[in-house]
Amino acid sequence: MNYAEMFHWLIAKSADVVVGAIDIPVEEATRFGVIAVDEDYRITRFDEKPAHPIPLPNDPTHAFGSMGIYLFRTQALREHLIADAQEDTPHDFGKNIIPRMIEEKRVYAFKFQDANKKAVHYWRDIGTLDAYWEANMDLVTVDPQFNLYDADWPIRTYQGQFPPAKFVFAQDYQGGRMGVALDSIVCGGCIVSGGRVQNSVLSPNVRVQDHADIRESIIMGNVTIGEHCRIRRAIIDKDVTIPPNTEIGYNRDADAQRFTITDSGLVVISKGMKLHAAVDPSG
Repeated sequence: MNYAEMFHWLIAKSADVVVGAIDIPVEEATRFGVIAVDEDYRITRFDEKPAHPIPLPNDPTHAFGSMGIYLFRTQALREHLIADAQEDTPHDFGKNIIPRMIEEKRVYAFKFQDANKKAVHYWRDIGTLDAYWEANMDLVTVDPQFNLYDADWPIRTYQGQFPPAKFVFAQDYQGGRMGVALDSIVCGGCIVSGGRVQNSVLSPNVRVQDHADIRESIIMGNVTIGEHCRIRRAIIDKDVTIPPNTEIGYNRDADAQRFTITDSGLVVISKGMKLHAAVDPSG
């Protein structure tokens, strides 16, 4: 989204607040904050995850879902935050702040305009771990809907001063080590040292050691994956060292004893968690 266009909308409507909105089929809108608007796109109501979403005035099959993107005039926001802070509320934008501002201020919806050059508009609600994982897996497809490589619409974000990613060992024979990454995104500072990474996202400064195998996973910064590890469908947070010969994502019962498991069976390892090396029963 080009936020300059959202700002121009606020000026054009003399609005106090503008809320980013996206068309959602009515039957799916129960999972979102739903915005009711008049024909001028002024918001008349804001319902958080309603059982019966209010459809758009000109399209009974769709509703406006809040994207969680807000643009405020500073003074209007300040006075409502102060007022809400003095009341016994959850202090939530969707449940408290926005509904009250609708009653007292000029609050408008801005229809999502995708700057990404794809046939389908791209927006993801990543409010759950499973949704976050799915959004990252979107990025490593051959032709992702969300294009990080569009030179005409670059993604601006912080880039640390890391050396280029490195892939070492090319022992292309039976039992040899191959440092490879396939259908993956690998950030700077990573070293894939004789291991295999596939359909995964590696954050900066990740180390993948000999014969480790990583599939469909998100690996955060400063993580080390030990030799002969097997990891599948996992999110591993920052500063974790996975000991050699560890298996994650292959035995749900065993994983559930140590880690968080999502509804879909995704394994989540929290930041800085200390893992113990597997014990060899043979001694």
